[in-house]
Amino acid sequence: METTTKQPGIRVPLIDEEHAEGRTAELYEQIKAVTGLPFVPDMFRLTSTNPRLLEVVVAGYGGIFKGDTLPRDLKELISAWTSKLNGCPYCVGTHSWFLSEFGGSEELVEAVSVASTAEELPVDERTRPLMKLVEKVSTGAYKITDADWERAAAAGWSDAEMLEAVFCASLFAFINRLVDATGLGTSTDRSRIARQGDE
Repeated sequence: METTTKQPGIRVPLIDEEHAEGRTAELYEQIKAVTGLPFVPDMFRLTSTNPRLLEVVVAGYGGIFKGDTLPRDLKELISAWTSKLNGCPYCVGTHSWFLSEFGGSEELVEAVSVASTAEELPVDERTRPLMKLVEKVSTGAYKITDADWERAAAAGWSDAEMLEAVFCASLFAFINRLVDATGLGTSTDRSRIARQGDE
């Protein structure tokens, strides 16, 4: 029988990996496959008591990170930067760790944590308009104009690449809010993923 635990500061019960059964256990295996981690990150476990909701989170995450429309380091940059703009340090730490694992420089990882605008990120001239576009997803998506898309297109980004970038930023707007609303973001200083190098 699946048993749940309540962790201090987290407002919803979580199913530990060793207690997962049925569809939850299947989804936990999918999560480990798509993240490449030997454990299920706590963000996913937030919806573990409702496999129908967990499936949505897994599908969205897998849709971004298993695809090859954009390179992995850029998707991690978008994820970390979106999380910074949304005020979710838990997710900034997680995806800054992934960014460094997939080739992001120390300078870029540091800039994500201190920059205020995409203009301050140490990225090339091709990437800058794309980062400005995804920045608007968090700061005022309704203000995105045709000109924003045209600037990214003029820099060499295809429609498919721009769609994936905007989808990634939108997905992380959702994830950031899930993490913060349930208390995960304030229950611990850093995610288990971000702490891996410390152990």
